[in-house]
Amino acid sequence: MLTRTTLRKTPTGEDLARDAQFGSRLAANPLKGSIELMGAPMRFARNEEIYGESEPADYIYKLVGGTVRTYRVLSDGRRQIGAFYLPGDMFGLECGAEHSFSAEAITNATVLVIKRSAVTALASHDVSVAQQLLAMTAQELARMQVHLMLLIKTAQERVADFLLEMAERADGHNEVDLPMSRQDIADYLGLTIETISRTLTQLESSAAIALPTSRRIVLRNRAALRQLNS
Repeated sequence: MLTRTTLRKTPTGEDLARDAQFGSRLAANPLKGSIELMGAPMRFARNEEIYGESEPADYIYKLVGGTVRTYRVLSDGRRQIGAFYLPGDMFGLECGAEHSFSAEAITNATVLVIKRSAVTALASHDVSVAQQLLAMTAQELARMQVHLMLLIKTAQERVADFLLEMAERADGHNEVDLPMSRQDIADYLGLTIETISRTLTQLESSAAIALPTSRRIVLRNRAALRQLNS
C-alpha cells in the first residue's frame, strides 16, 4: 500500500503542530529518536489500510498520532484483531520477510515509515540502535504473550483486563476515551459484541466502571477490576 499512499496528503495545521511536537521530543532525546529520525511521515484516513497480510515486510512503523489495529481474517470470515497501537508505539516488526497481520488506521493517523533494511544496516555497527531494535522486538513479543493469556480467561476477566490496560496506556487516567468500536474490542478479546455490551453493563451495575458514553469509560473501582483477575 505504500507506493500509492506515500506523502500524498496536504498536511493540515493540526498535522503540522503534531509533527512539530513529535520532532521536539526527538530533539530532546536523540538516542530514543535515532531510529525514528530515519522515517518519513505518512497520513492515513480512518479505516485505510497501511499494509496487508502476506505483503513484504520492508518497513517498520512508528505511530505519531491516531490509533491503529492489526488483524487477520480467518478462513470462516471472522476477524481476529492482534493488537491496538497508540501514539508512541512501534508496529510492523516481523521475524520473517512478510507481514503476518494486516494493519489499518482506526482513526485518522500519522505514521513514521522507516525502511527496515536501513535500520538493520545501522544496527550492525551502532550498538544503541541494535539495543533499541532488540527492545522493540521484546516488547512486541511480550504484547503477544499477554494477549494469548488473555484469551483463556472469562469474559469479565478479559474485559476488565482490557480496560485496565487501556487506562494504563492513557497515562493512568481513570477516564478513558476508547478510539476503537465495541466490535473491535470483541474481535480483540475473542468475544461477541453482545457479550462485550453485556459485560460492560454488568461492570457498571457493580459500580466498577461508569459509562458516560459508548466510547468513554470511567474506572470507578480499579481494585474490583483487578480482583476479577486475582
